[in-house]
Amino acid sequence: MKKKATILACMLAALFIGCGSADNTKTISSIDDLEGSKIGVQLGTTGDIYASDYEGDEAGTTVERYNKITDAVQALKQGKIDCVIADEQPAIASVENEGSLVILDEPFALEEYAICIAKDNDELLEQVNGTIAELQEEGTLDEIISNYIGDDTKGKFPYESPEGVTYDNGTIVVATNATFKPYEYYENGEVVGIDMDIMHAIGDKLGMSIEIEDMEFDSIINAVSSHKADVGIAGMTMTEERAKSINFSTSYITSKQVMIVKDANAAADGQTFTEKLYANFVKDGRYQYLLTGLRNTLVIALCAVIIGVLIGFFVAIIRVSYDKTGAHVILNGICKVYLTIIRGTPMMVQLLIIYYVVFKSVNVSKVLVAIIAFAINSGAYVAEIMRGGIMSIDNGQMEAGRSLGLSHKQTMTAIILPQAIKNVLPALANEFIMLIKETSICGYIGLTDLTRGGDIIRSQTYEAFIPLVAVAFVYLIIVELLTVLVGKWEKSLRKTERKAD
Repeated sequence: MKKKATILACMLAALFIGCGSADNTKTISSIDDLEGSKIGVQLGTTGDIYASDYEGDEAGTTVERYNKITDAVQALKQGKIDCVIADEQPAIASVENEGSLVILDEPFALEEYAICIAKDNDELLEQVNGTIAELQEEGTLDEIISNYIGDDTKGKFPYESPEGVTYDNGTIVVATNATFKPYEYYENGEVVGIDMDIMHAIGDKLGMSIEIEDMEFDSIINAVSSHKADVGIAGMTMTEERAKSINFSTSYITSKQVMIVKDANAAADGQTFTEKLYANFVKDGRYQYLLTGLRNTLVIALCAVIIGVLIGFFVAIIRVSYDKTGAHVILNGICKVYLTIIRGTPMMVQLLIIYYVVFKSVNVSKVLVAIIAFAINSGAYVAEIMRGGIMSIDNGQMEAGRSLGLSHKQTMTAIILPQAIKNVLPALANEFIMLIKETSICGYIGLTDLTRGGDIIRSQTYEAFIPLVAVAFVYLIIVELLTVLVGKWEKSLRKTERKAD
């Protein structure tokens, strides 16, 4: 209890004080200064590709890869890296309210953005290319872009679907990463931006509705190539390496890579703690991302643990029966293979395989996919927990039950299992706790769990610390409530034991 109180006190202190760090960053004023520096990029982006050319040189240049541009910007603010290479418009958005950061005038590289489409979907590629050409000719494409970019035109040309448009030709599932403002970002709970308006305009032309799937950037091409999504659009640059596994439409905009660096003359952040709380949770109802994520986390964890316990019980009984009587040889072999594979591979890899491979051609709910993946994973660990609990029961218990005329099955269910469950209850509770926290990887298949809810807030506010601490507190509360409930259950079982005595 003292340890928990100490951890809680440290978290509270960190929340109000913040995380300080020694600033030993190298001053970057041009591309020539990049050698020997620490470069921050978003994993899988064009900036990552370009920065890789510097990695491992004689000057000792290193590249730090982050899942989101907001993470890289936060690391730059804290002095963990020397600069960030990113797309121009997302970079502008990231430093808009950050007085300590600036963008160098010198462009790092020029690039063309395009829509990615699966290699075997030539029909859709032709339709998208034809529609982009129409939008360019009509001037609609320029209006969409100018509505988000340009001091004189911003907000003056919002895209609206033409009257009388029908969507009788189906749905286009769009994979994106809503952290690239102004191309794609969250506003009032919806994904908006240049790319989203372009996709809505394409959908209107083709008579198809648009369904947006927000996921990690490095998952977009996999989602499209596996037909989990029809197209991918996220400020994505056409490169030779990407073109090997995916097709690209014609370009719809030219952009550039820029370098974000710290401004040595900048003043300290003037936002108060109350203002930060408002910006992260109250403004635009951003707390709802946490509520949605919490709901999905609890649903996935609860359903997965119930199914996992059933799987675990079945596997444990098969394994114990084989160990004690030599029965169920084939089933025991299958169970051993299952345990070896599940316990020997990472949970995230299992989730991605089930989503992108097992359910490649099946359109099922992502929540259901997550439940199945976590249940299969949890079942393996529950099986070994239960097997240990059953094996800990003295053999005399089984012999006593059989001598009373009970069958092996009756003895197992009426005498052995109740005692085994009581013995392994703390271990089962710990497995449930681990399962709740492991759901934080659901963002890799575009599902909003509690952790991803905090990530969405960070992508909007570029404030990493407060959303992360809020998410940590919610997880801590859930775990503490579960610990209390299991403790009460254990006490009630001990009371029953004393009454029986």
